[in-house]
Amino acid sequence: MPIEYSQIPSPCFVLEEELLRKNLRLIDSVQKSAGCKIILALKGFSMYSAFPIVKEYLSGATASSLNEVKLINDFIGYQSHTYMPAYLDQEFGEIMERSSHITFNSLSQWERFKDRVEAFKESNPSHELSCGIRVNPQYSEVATDMYNPCVPGSRLGVTRDKLPDVLPDGIDGIHFHTLCENGSDTLERTLQALESRFGDLLHQAKWLNMGGGHLMTREGYDLDKLIFLVSTIKKKYNLDVILEPGSAIAWRTGELVTTVLDVMDSQGIDVAILDTSFAAHMPDTLEMPYKPVIKGAHQEAIAGKPTYRMGGMTCLAGDFIGDYSFDRPLQIGDKIIFEDMIHYTMVKTTTFNGVNLPSIGMWKESQEFRLVRSYGYESFKDRLS
Repeated sequence: MPIEYSQIPSPCFVLEEELLRKNLRLIDSVQKSAGCKIILALKGFSMYSAFPIVKEYLSGATASSLNEVKLINDFIGYQSHTYMPAYLDQEFGEIMERSSHITFNSLSQWERFKDRVEAFKESNPSHELSCGIRVNPQYSEVATDMYNPCVPGSRLGVTRDKLPDVLPDGIDGIHFHTLCENGSDTLERTLQALESRFGDLLHQAKWLNMGGGHLMTREGYDLDKLIFLVSTIKKKYNLDVILEPGSAIAWRTGELVTTVLDVMDSQGIDVAILDTSFAAHMPDTLEMPYKPVIKGAHQEAIAGKPTYRMGGMTCLAGDFIGDYSFDRPLQIGDKIIFEDMIHYTMVKTTTFNGVNLPSIGMWKESQEFRLVRSYGYESFKDRLS
């Protein structure tokens, strides 16, 4: 049944429970067939009110900050797989207590903290903590440099020339993350580059973390190839394989519901001003950039049809996105529904200009709306001082 938008406040991120479960069932089938572990990456989806659903299908989660680690502990009940480009001295003790895996970004980071890791293990023999090193296979098919961890001068991961022929004592795993919403064919070529540079070290490792970017829930993704690649490398090197997709978990599972506040003519261009902001609520549309899909609209301007440039409500001049055509003229109060706004978009929101954050809700399988959270002045004030 279609969502009843009259039940939903505006603006509001709306997660559809049925679609989330559909994705999770597919991901669960992949991890069972491939004999690997697929875990939730909070960098892409941190809606902790939905974590009980995620826990029904996935057995782990990965964090890139102490705050994400705490969210995993508190709302999923798991020890975290943790990776940060650099660790803070004052946080590292708590990170060890709350993590099952810690990946280091450089050998210098490992050298700095390895004694603390060893002391922690000796003092906590029942706490299983495994450490790894992130590597840079110097191969990526990510077109946008901002999202490409293999650009020259990248700060993410160690190149082969910086590693010895034997993994440092205390390092159990190898981690790479060079994909971004790619297919299994890209993974295949990436693994070829990884093996050509790090194959000898893979034979020494206990686990391989393939990072995120595996968009296995996208229509047309070759799941059989993914399962083959994972199971093959697992067997070849006799190690455990971990995948931590960000987008795939919440891919096409929900929307951002917004409302037209004004329609104006700007030098011959019709502009619709919405009760949301691309800069504050959908910054990835400007970063990547990409043009989000609007439900019921034509995604490109069509001659003869009412056409509007979508504008946000902040004072930033560039707070707008593209031109869309509609089958009828827009009116103040009309709902504009941006599709696929749950993964990555929701975790990047800000209160720039003091604009309220969108509410967060869930459209339940029972065909009812549940408002999870709404925001106001206190949320804005708490970010400042």
